[in-house]
Amino acid sequence: MIRVAITGVCGRMGRCITHGITQQTDMELVGAIQYPGHPQIGHDAGVVAGIGEISVPVTGELDGVLESADVVIEFSKPEPTVQHLRQVVNVDKAMVIGTTGFNPNELATVKAFASEIRCVMAPNMSLGVNVMIQALELIAKALGDDYDIESIETHHNRKVDAPSGTALHLSEAIATALGRDWSEAGVYGRHGIVGPRPQQQIGTHAIRGGDIAGEHTVLFATAGEQLSVIHRSHSREAFAKGAIRAARWVVDAPKGLHDVSEILFQNHR
Repeated sequence: MIRVAITGVCGRMGRCITHGITQQTDMELVGAIQYPGHPQIGHDAGVVAGIGEISVPVTGELDGVLESADVVIEFSKPEPTVQHLRQVVNVDKAMVIGTTGFNPNELATVKAFASEIRCVMAPNMSLGVNVMIQALELIAKALGDDYDIESIETHHNRKVDAPSGTALHLSEAIATALGRDWSEAGVYGRHGIVGPRPQQQIGTHAIRGGDIAGEHTVLFATAGEQLSVIHRSHSREAFAKGAIRAARWVVDAPKGLHDVSEILFQNHR
């Protein structure tokens, strides 16, 4: 059995992953962590997830469950993610990180620590999105510089970071495929008299509303035609499935920081 601990277990993603873990025949939930002082600490994680009692209480500290876990699935905020990663490194366990919104210093710290253990990190755990990234790289190289490229993402009104980590990842992957410097080519929205669109520019735009789980569209447009690649998430179950598959894969992976693309073509268990 693969023994799993989940951080951010009382959040929407945490509850969805809890449900998913209980449906696996080769996995066991051994730790459910939420930030200290959360009103549901002490409650049964299964009850919090809406699936009934599973005899795993929600706790406020990761340290207390790390020894009994093989892998930690992290969906929280940047600051606690960095703290939890340090703790995981100290006991040499595996980790799956789906947290987004890191600032440059936090991201550099995460990458440095994650390289010391077996870790999968991705701004979007959906397998469909990660296939989309590979497709976009191929399309960008094939179409070249003759096409204007715009990325539009739509999420629920409670999402705190914008643009989404996924949208940034998509745009950065396209820039790399075209040999462009993302820091120079990237633009976030437009306002006012901005003039004609520079040919090398890659636009990234954020829309927020309702309870939309997530939608990402990348538009390639030139004179006479346009091509759009769209991914829609209808529920968080897609992210949970990807995170669970990553957790299963990473426990036997080589040490180092891995991407979901490394998992895509492995035999699914």
